[in-house]
Amino acid sequence: DRLESRLVALAPRPAGSGSAQPPWWQRLGFWQGLSGVAVAAVLVLGSSVALRQALPPAPEIRYVAVLQDPRGGGNGWVVEMTAARELPGQGQGQGGELRLVPLRADFQVPADRVLQFWTKAPDAAGPSSLGLVSAGRVTSLPLQRLPALKTDQLFEITLEPPGGSPIGRPTGPVLYIGRAVPLGT
Repeated sequence: DRLESRLVALAPRPAGSGSAQPPWWQRLGFWQGLSGVAVAAVLVLGSSVALRQALPPAPEIRYVAVLQDPRGGGNGWVVEMTAARELPGQGQGQGGELRLVPLRADFQVPADRVLQFWTKAPDAAGPSSLGLVSAGRVTSLPLQRLPALKTDQLFEITLEPPGGSPIGRPTGPVLYIGRAVPLGT
């Protein structure tokens, strides 16, 4: 009898039988929920580390030039010159690029003309053509196509006959012009 009364006293009571519930840290549901949150956090962190290692390095902007209308018509284009970041143990990244980004979507080019993009380093004898560009569209070029990139390098967009300048230097009016400035160190 005595043993039976002790077992009855120690046995768990069903909910609602008037007994007090155990504190929150002793409840099974709390620990199950906490375990689920911990597993989810490990999966998110692990996948973000794996994804970061799988992606190529982000480019680093080295120079920028804002091309402005020399007649006071405002900014028209931004030139961004980037180089891939150095990879640990692999040296300098593969090349880089120049991006010519239009700031005005409403710019119109006469039907009998084209836009030509030029650059000239401070010590260069003359400008070098970087090719024809379209109004309102981003143009990307590999940095290998540019002469040595330097601070104060001149960039300009001119209005030329179809096919571009026939003499290897600008013949039409300068529509936008700007100089490269370094960013960061």
